[in-house]
Amino acid sequence: MELQRIAVLGAGSWGTTFAKVLADAGRDVVVWARRPDVADEINNQRLNHAYVPGIRLPESLRATTDPRLALDGAEAVVLGVPSQTLRANLAEWRELLPADVTLVSLAKGIELGTGKRMSEVVAEVAQVSSDRVAVVSGPNLAMEIAAQQPTATVVACTDHERATAVQRASANGYFRPYTITDVVGCELGGACKNVIALACGIAHGMGFGDNTMASLITRGLAETARLGAALGADPLTFAGLAGLGDLVATCSSPLSRNRSFGARLGKGETLAQAQEATHGQVAEGVKSCTSIRELGAAHGVDMPIADGVHRVCHESLDPRQMAAELLGRAQKAERS
Repeated sequence: MELQRIAVLGAGSWGTTFAKVLADAGRDVVVWARRPDVADEINNQRLNHAYVPGIRLPESLRATTDPRLALDGAEAVVLGVPSQTLRANLAEWRELLPADVTLVSLAKGIELGTGKRMSEVVAEVAQVSSDRVAVVSGPNLAMEIAAQQPTATVVACTDHERATAVQRASANGYFRPYTITDVVGCELGGACKNVIALACGIAHGMGFGDNTMASLITRGLAETARLGAALGADPLTFAGLAGLGDLVATCSSPLSRNRSFGARLGKGETLAQAQEATHGQVAEGVKSCTSIRELGAAHGVDMPIADGVHRVCHESLDPRQMAAELLGRAQKAERS
């Protein structure tokens, strides 16, 4: 299975960057953009200043605001819209999807209300079998990749042939994809790391240092792995690129929207103030913390960091109180 004609639906920072990755790998790529000005800038200036400023895009990359044109003849469809809007967007595109096309999810989140992972939402809304849905996740900060800094990632699909086809289609001199079949673990790692990154940002905003960050990353990984075990994920996934790799990058980098957003909360800003300061953009983890907390509760999994982040974001909990509660929890063995 070779993928040459690929549609990328979504011209945000990661959608545009992944489209560039595919074009740099020699694929024929068309990007769907919601905003006409974004599509025009990509086509006429080879730029998307709103989402990847300063990055020149390949001449072969094309953009359109018409999903029908983007999807015409596509052999793979990359879904690059936010997790909480994926269902509504995909419902509009479903009738346009080519037969037997591979659907690739870039979204990292758990759907509010349903507790579904993104691949589950895709399979349900597109009315396809789960083995047609692949997931891309890893230490993939968009601006670094757009600047062609080396990175690795994971392509997860229960159909290994489809995973390897996406792997071949996206591999280039700066982007190295690996394959796994553990879609559950891959998606949980990608969703939970946003919440842990918010916690690390909150700690940074409060003035805490590297010991605190390392503790939150490590205990956040344990929290994620507990949820993964309850949902049948392979525990080794969380030691890999979609687990630890993504977690470290997102929790440590100032390029991480979740970490930066959390830092504002840690400095005492309200959710509304932080959102206003980031031009109305809300970090993914702000929404996912609620759905992840609910998913944990539904499976009897203790998730104190996700719970604390939810309460800071949505119940006005003082970050200092969150820190005190986490440190004051009952003592126990590390692996219990």
